[in-house]
Amino acid sequence: MSATPGDRTPEPSSPANTGSQDGSANADKVFLDYLRSRGFRKTEQAMREEMESGTPNENARNTRSRNKTQVNPAELVKKIAPHVASSNIETGNAMSDAEQSLNLLESAVASMPGTPGLAKLLASLGATGAEEALSLDPTDKAEGFRDLEMWVDGSLDMYKPEFLPILFPIFVHFYLDLIEFGFKDAAIAFFDTYSTSLSPSHASTLHHLATLLLPAHVQSDELAQRYRNEKYAVRMSRSGFGLLIGWLTEGSGGEAPGAGHGFAGERGRRGRAAVMRVVNNHVQFDVTASNSASITANAWEESTGLLSALTQVNGTSETSRAMDPQAFNASRGDLKLGPSPVNDALRQEADRRLREQQMNGFDPEVSGGPQYDLPFPFGVTPAGIVAPSANELLPRPPQFRTVDIQREMDRVRDARKRIKLDPSSLSGDIDVHGFDKQSTAARAKALPSICAYTLHDAADGVPCSTFSADSTLMAAGFSESYIRLFSLKQEKLRGMRSDFQESTIRDSASLRRVREKIGSTTRKLIGHSGPVYSVSFDPLSGSAAPPRYLLSSSADSTARLWSMDTLTNVVAYRGHQGPVWDAQWSPMGIYFATGSRDRTARLWSTERVSALRVYAGHLSDVECVRFHPNSLYLATGSNDWTCRLWDVQKGTCLRVFVGHQGAISSLAMSPDGRYLASAGEDLAINLWDLGSGRRIKKMTGHTASIYSLAFSAESSLLVSGGSDWTVRCWDVKSSGGLPAKSNSNDELDGFGLGTHRSNGIHDSGVLPLGGISDAEEENMETTDLLSTFPTKRTPIINVQFTPRNLCLVSGPFLSPDQL
Repeated sequence: MSATPGDRTPEPSSPANTGSQDGSANADKVFLDYLRSRGFRKTEQAMREEMESGTPNENARNTRSRNKTQVNPAELVKKIAPHVASSNIETGNAMSDAEQSLNLLESAVASMPGTPGLAKLLASLGATGAEEALSLDPTDKAEGFRDLEMWVDGSLDMYKPEFLPILFPIFVHFYLDLIEFGFKDAAIAFFDTYSTSLSPSHASTLHHLATLLLPAHVQSDELAQRYRNEKYAVRMSRSGFGLLIGWLTEGSGGEAPGAGHGFAGERGRRGRAAVMRVVNNHVQFDVTASNSASITANAWEESTGLLSALTQVNGTSETSRAMDPQAFNASRGDLKLGPSPVNDALRQEADRRLREQQMNGFDPEVSGGPQYDLPFPFGVTPAGIVAPSANELLPRPPQFRTVDIQREMDRVRDARKRIKLDPSSLSGDIDVHGFDKQSTAARAKALPSICAYTLHDAADGVPCSTFSADSTLMAAGFSESYIRLFSLKQEKLRGMRSDFQESTIRDSASLRRVREKIGSTTRKLIGHSGPVYSVSFDPLSGSAAPPRYLLSSSADSTARLWSMDTLTNVVAYRGHQGPVWDAQWSPMGIYFATGSRDRTARLWSTERVSALRVYAGHLSDVECVRFHPNSLYLATGSNDWTCRLWDVQKGTCLRVFVGHQGAISSLAMSPDGRYLASAGEDLAINLWDLGSGRRIKKMTGHTASIYSLAFSAESSLLVSGGSDWTVRCWDVKSSGGLPAKSNSNDELDGFGLGTHRSNGIHDSGVLPLGGISDAEEENMETTDLLSTFPTKRTPIINVQFTPRNLCLVSGPFLSPDQL
């Protein structure tokens, strides 16, 4: 806005006028300082240029002053629409439909003859409505959130699981609003006061929000803009939704004990109006006709979050399915989760050799037959599961080799000698920590033997590690950009010399002669130029022989293939546009998949340096990838809080798994091909049914990030490891859930010692408001947690089962000065 001086020459100013001008100059300076402190740089610059262009006359100054306070009527109508009650709307408030409320307000203004419509409208709103429309008071948001929190806490237990999820989006938008309008101190105070009352599952998001302290931060931050531009989905029952509308409009219901006059009063109405604005603009309700008591607490959470952009196909959102991932999953049809077919000639040759060894007495362990005790004996599909055909799988070599025969033979031997793990043996009244004969026998049947390998003197960190299938080698990736191999059998690691001729190799003796004469039990592999984030041995030889190749990925945007014969880098695979977080082999070898910061996963072949397929659809980094046991599907986990299942051949997304409240940190596929386990930064492990795409259950108990997951060979036991220095065993088949309240506060632990435990969990299985204490953390453990194995100071970065159900874990030891 600019003002032009009049044509006439101004009269000389009197001393009084000079003083008035000085006062105006001081006022302008104060105004400029105010704009600068609030971060309005463009407005400040425009104001300064106007002031420097010339001093306006009195009339122009008055015009500018009036223009400063002028409000566009149409814009004002939109702003105050959510605050106007209407008897024509079933809910009693216009907040449920923005267009309808706008039409009602415009018609109301038009129907006021002889009176200025805008003034009449403001008069009808009263002092509170007009002030809300024209001003912003940061205390309203704190008051509104406090009242909403009290209302949720005072609600019936049957409604709390569906009311609790709405607290988080209200908190996020209140905080972002305060930051964007320049109320930094009020935003920090609001964050410090109420962030502790939110569920621990939002810890990673809250930590990210705490870093946004300026309007420019909010405008440039990807996560903040997702909350601004997308609707936050909240599932709610019809009766629960009615109660929420009643509180928003009238402040009724859910009054906390000792609240006095409840939520009435001027401040209460202003606080509810602030909540109503967020609900109207940024929350999408999925109202179900189901009874609140018939839906579990985890089911309410599963349908909560920023879901509108998760089911996109070819770049366009399917609006009819955008808010319902289950409908998206159902539209993709059935999956073929059975085992991959085995070549008939390979099966017959393995069977012949096993019988031959049995007859000659070389292998008495296979007396039960070559198909003894296999989950899927040579490709036999269990009832109710469809197996893929050979034409649907990735191409394989046309002829099998000796290593393939040996691998199939060792599958039978491993199944024969495998330790069966039966977690159901710990059910009933058996004390998992007891020392009596019955408890000891039950633990032996249910829990695996765990062998832990600790890495010392790794000051800069060890992001990843893995074990070979035959348990002879361990590889660890370091932040210093190298990989170190360890011989678990304490044998010397010696690579082939670079100066030998292939024609000189005739037998195993000549092969040994071309190897290096000097070796050690560890070997460093150098080639990456950034931290190494994942390592994986090739599965081609299985447990029959040591692996021949190692795959690694790094922050240098490459995946590399290393030869275990020469102990050198063979190929560097380039194509990702950012750090490669994970690289994993397919079960058949030959092919592998990678996940990267560029939001894509890619399929590669060891024979080609460029990617064969690109799987695009995630909204953030792809943190982890896992193949299905039959190699037909690929699972990916992302920082967008979701997991996806892809058709490896076609590159299409077949399933979207929504339910985590944080980035996905680890995945595991069950050997029987039916389940997917995912761990997130919300400190929860979700178990998914691949066929339907639904969450079976949620397992909680870890107190810090979860780094690795692994299923036992029978798919009955899940083992997890994380940065809380523990290894935890979970019963896959049990129903799980949080423990019920105990009538007694004094309980006996597994060693017969009395310990006082405060039960801080509601019957509904939801964390109470106000945060959790150390004593209450124990009650966060779901009933399917069989046992916890603590370490001294070792975060567990890898857990892995051998074919015979021995659990191998590894991690770097953290000295006290590293914490």
